[in-house]
Amino acid sequence: MKKKYRVKKQTDFKAIFNQRNSTANRQFIVYQLDKENQQFFRVGLSVSKKLGNAVVRNHTKRYIRQILTEEKDSISVGKDYVIIARKPCVEMNYTDFKKSLIHVLKKAKVWQGK
Repeated sequence: MKKKYRVKKQTDFKAIFNQRNSTANRQFIVYQLDKENQQFFRVGLSVSKKLGNAVVRNHTKRYIRQILTEEKDSISVGKDYVIIARKPCVEMNYTDFKKSLIHVLKKAKVWQGK
């Protein structure tokens, strides 16, 4: 993902969390903030140390980034998102991981794919 598609600053994370617009399933939580004048979407990732060591956390973030890159045409633009990974996602393979992430995005009314 290019830098312009990432939420990195603490103030941006706080703004998204303060909106209190979240959706969750067992593996992920998705927070969202509307940005009307933005022509693309931005994503911030949060993977806690409770999930595992650095290798596990980086692996989880790579999976999320890869899925978002593959499905970028199906995700609503004009919004900022923060995706928080929960413990059960660590034991999942890629296909189950993708199904679960798409499920929570559909539940949040963010994903307009097939």
